[in-house]
Amino acid sequence: MAYRRTTIYLDTDTEVLLKLESHRSGKPAALVIREALRAYLGERGDDLPTGGGAFRSGRKNTSARAEEILRSSKFGED
Repeated sequence: MAYRRTTIYLDTDTEVLLKLESHRSGKPAALVIREALRAYLGERGDDLPTGGGAFRSGRKNTSARAEEILRSSKFGED
């Protein structure tokens, strides 16, 4: 699995709790954060549409061509 770097800002209390959990579990803070996010987002997974984000078209310009694609599919026409 490839990881991408991101930056988060924590208040002091949350930072201390993160460091304590990292030390307690013996896991790097980044792993604790990833696991917490996965658990949180997994609980909210039902809010996503079925299959949302599960597929890739292999094309990189779909968003730029959205209007063209909708016109050609006759989306919204009766």
